[in-house]
Amino acid sequence: MDKTIPASIRLRRPLRMDDHVCENEILETLYNIASKNKIWRSYIGMGYYNCSVPQPIARNLLENAGWVTQYTPYQPEVSQGRLESLLNYQTMVCDITGMDVANASLLDEGTAAAEAMQLCHRHNKRRKFYVDSRCHPQTIAVVQTRANYTGVITELKLPHEMDFSGKDVSGVLFQYPDTEGKVEDFSELVERAHQNGSLACCATDLLALCILKPPGEFGVDVVLGNSQRFGVPLYYGGPHAAFFAVKENLVRMMPGRMVGVTRDANGKEVYRLALQTREQHIRRDKATSNICTAQALLANMAAMFGVYHGSDGLRHIARRVHNATLILAEGLRRAGHKLHHDLFFDTLMITCGCSVKEVLDRAALRKINFRIYSDGRLGVSLDETVTEKDLDDILWIFGCESSAELIAEGMGEETKGILGTPFKRTSKFLTHQVFNSYHSETNIVRYMKRLENKDISLVHSMIPLGSCTMKLNSSAELTPISWKEFASIHPFVPLDQAEGYQQLFKDLEKDLCEITGYDKISFQPNSGAQGEYAGLAAIKAYLNAKGERHRTVCLIPKSAHGTNPASAQMAGMKIQPIEVDKNGSIDISHLKAMVDKHKDNLAAIMITYPSTNGVFEEEIGDVCDLIHKHGGQVYLDGANMNAQVGLCRPGDYGSDVSHLNLHKTFCIPHGGGGPGMGPIGVKKHLAPYLPTHPVIKIQLDKDACPLGTVSAAPWGSSAILPISWVYIKTMGAKGLKHASEIAILNANYMAKRLEKHYKILFRGARGYVAHEFILDTRPFKKTANIEAVDLAKRLQDYGFHAPTMSWPVAGTLMIEPTESEDKAELDRFCDAMISIRQEIAEIEEGKMDPQINPLKMSPHTLNCVTSSQWDRPYSRKVAAFPLPFVKPESKFWPTIARIDDIYGDQHLVCTCPPMEAYESPFSEQKRASS
Repeated sequence: MDKTIPASIRLRRPLRMDDHVCENEILETLYNIASKNKIWRSYIGMGYYNCSVPQPIARNLLENAGWVTQYTPYQPEVSQGRLESLLNYQTMVCDITGMDVANASLLDEGTAAAEAMQLCHRHNKRRKFYVDSRCHPQTIAVVQTRANYTGVITELKLPHEMDFSGKDVSGVLFQYPDTEGKVEDFSELVERAHQNGSLACCATDLLALCILKPPGEFGVDVVLGNSQRFGVPLYYGGPHAAFFAVKENLVRMMPGRMVGVTRDANGKEVYRLALQTREQHIRRDKATSNICTAQALLANMAAMFGVYHGSDGLRHIARRVHNATLILAEGLRRAGHKLHHDLFFDTLMITCGCSVKEVLDRAALRKINFRIYSDGRLGVSLDETVTEKDLDDILWIFGCESSAELIAEGMGEETKGILGTPFKRTSKFLTHQVFNSYHSETNIVRYMKRLENKDISLVHSMIPLGSCTMKLNSSAELTPISWKEFASIHPFVPLDQAEGYQQLFKDLEKDLCEITGYDKISFQPNSGAQGEYAGLAAIKAYLNAKGERHRTVCLIPKSAHGTNPASAQMAGMKIQPIEVDKNGSIDISHLKAMVDKHKDNLAAIMITYPSTNGVFEEEIGDVCDLIHKHGGQVYLDGANMNAQVGLCRPGDYGSDVSHLNLHKTFCIPHGGGGPGMGPIGVKKHLAPYLPTHPVIKIQLDKDACPLGTVSAAPWGSSAILPISWVYIKTMGAKGLKHASEIAILNANYMAKRLEKHYKILFRGARGYVAHEFILDTRPFKKTANIEAVDLAKRLQDYGFHAPTMSWPVAGTLMIEPTESEDKAELDRFCDAMISIRQEIAEIEEGKMDPQINPLKMSPHTLNCVTSSQWDRPYSRKVAAFPLPFVKPESKFWPTIARIDDIYGDQHLVCTCPPMEAYESPFSEQKRASS
């Protein structure tokens, strides 16, 4: 540690935290905390609904380490399972919304709406954006906040007030059905927008669209929303997967990740992430978005919900919800209450014919929550869990003397609701084979297992991805996510019903402040990239409040994290790159020159520490002092916090704000590409500017001047915070520090073992690396025509996921072992890398064909190795079992040969193939045997 971390920043005292507690005891303590949450029946709606999570999906996907511990599927040969599932999600969204292309999920409905606004602005460069005032309030708040920092002007209007004739409006956002439950015809609004070159964006509800005419059928350009009610618990606001779909002409402007269909080296149709060049760490400030974390795990749950139920099952659920609402509406009318809208799906807006207090008092007796509008009206939103007894209780609360059964009998067949209007859906959806094959538990479980078996995850071997911290997600930490006390709480219940969550937040904030040296934490950002945006927005709000709006320049060293430039651009800042020296540290002379050049307009610097180059830079304190001296603020990216906990604290050595990747350092699993949490820690002077929320009032200081709202739920993806809480409590101060030390030790051990075979690109001042390091594979291009991608694919034959490839330096591999791996696993990986280096040497020496060799032909699939023909100049054993630890009985087989990215980008297909493209199982067997 003394040779790795600069003495000037070392923490010389233990963290002031409780001693560690064993797993059984801490789970009992946490359950007592969770029990303080009151599980009332919530009919609040606003985009969040109770739903029935099918037990096969809960048990075999949500609670399964084989599904939750993988990384984003950047290596498709070992990710075909979740790629197929995410393609199902995209297809489901396209089918139900009537759109051409969908992405593989975004963070939540509010941020998806903000992304839609930015897409409109990118598309036609106009600065004005209309928002229908009947969108959900949290969505409006997130859009307005994002617009604030990007120079877009939002105007809240009703459709008849919107004037597009000036041709200065980039787009319009409306909700269908709207936040009051009303279903109306927006086709005229869409037509007016299009006539004047504006785009039309529609926030909607997937379940409603199962019986309601989809937006794609009345010309909408962008459709977005939340897929939560497709089998994902309420989770006090998250994690939930947002959906985002566009017309074909906008596909290359769409934010987020997208799964596409391409082919592999054998010409087989396979899946991969499409258009990866849009990723922000490659395009930097030119990226379409800074959405690094999607919600893959939750998108997979929603996709399986669609696969399990199929179109008939979904239609049945939608009709049940709608019919229950029709019965309730009739009962309310009979009881003398006024309904504000005649046409609705699941939500009623009510002016009570009696005392509102009386209604709410009766609701409290039954432990039921309704939405309370600011003008005293009430909202009731029903969902698939509503039973006849629930309806009877609601009717009693509103003073209706009849039961649901009697009301239904008296309504007759003529009451058809949506189904008796032109809004009725007539088009088919989910016709693809995958949505019509797995409607029994036997079949859905086998399907999920088949997909799971195609993916490499932490249940198989270490995932040495530099910068991503793929560490143990322990079973004890994950256990609470299924507890109903955490899972069944609506995000907008009164705070006294969520006392357990509030205690958890307070506890976690206290510990994270002690770990980081900050004074205040906001849990609202629900991804690392969103944390970056929120932190920079806090800096901007602080500078604006000081009368220093002109400060807009953000310095970003090339050793900083890849999402940083996109985040700075989103926060309305101008990016100035800073060079690094030959040791991988910030070039201090260049930094001083840029600070001097921009001193009057300097807003911030974004530093990643230890740097993305894998070193603890010696001058970090001096860098922070220099920025502060010239009126700027220091944003320290928390991606590499796993090297600092208990050893040094960003708040001590000069940082003003950081985001913390709880899905890295603090053990929330990556879930195959999301969920994540990116809370921000700030020093005292930035605390007044932390995010707020329009629905639930977050307790802020009396001098608060919040930056706005950055995510749809007040505390982001609240339900995964217990994971980090358990991690911290079971580790204690000593354990946390020890973990950081072992992470650094492991990286240095591996670097030492590999240095004779590969060049270690950067080291610290005393010759040591931090918790990760970069191998330079560029020389092999000249000596053997071998590139980083060849090593990455060859590692799959040894049973390993590749390290981070070609980033932060093109042509390199970045390795991070974490503290979770023991020496035997580190040695297996090092043995594999050394063996691959020997294979490269054989090419260099002319012993191996420069084109047909184990690296260029990798990965080797089971079909390839067991084929009756083998005409390669190396043996099958070398191909598939290159070292003794790669054994037939435990080998992980890549399921496809190397993919063809170029073909995929030229032939973009992002939904399931049509029915006629499916072959029978016999033709697949025939092809395999041949």
